[in-house]
Amino acid sequence: QVQLVESGGGLVQAGGSLRLSCAASGRTLYTMGWFRQAPGKEREFVTAINWNGDSTLYADSAKGRFTLSRDNVKNTVYLQMNSLKPEDAAVYYCVAGQHDLGRKESNYSVWGQGTQVTVSS
Repeated sequence: QVQLVESGGGLVQAGGSLRLSCAASGRTLYTMGWFRQAPGKEREFVTAINWNGDSTLYADSAKGRFTLSRDNVKNTVYLQMNSLKPEDAAVYYCVAGQHDLGRKESNYSVWGQGTQVTVSS
C-alpha cells in the first residue's frame, strides 16, 4: 500500500513561491498529483503527473504558475508554485492512483494528510 507524506507548506507573501514535496513509500509507479481545499470551499484538482513524468495536467488556475515534476528514484513529486495569490491559500493534498491522468477525486485512491499553504496579501 502506497503512503504519501507531504512537506513544504508554509506562509508566503503574495507574489512569492513555495515548493511542495510528496514522498511516496511502497509501490510508487502511480499517477500522482495534488488537490487543494480552502476554508468553506470544495476540494479542487490542481495538477497531476503520469507515472513516468512525461505527461502533466493542470487546472486553469495553476497553468503558467505551477509546475509539477517527479523523481522516481526518490519516489517524490514536487510542486513548484510561483506568483502565489491569496486565493491559492488552502490545504494541499498529495494524491496517487493507478488510473490515467484525471481531474476527479475518484481517479486517486491514496491521499496524504495535507499541508497548509497560507498566502498573505
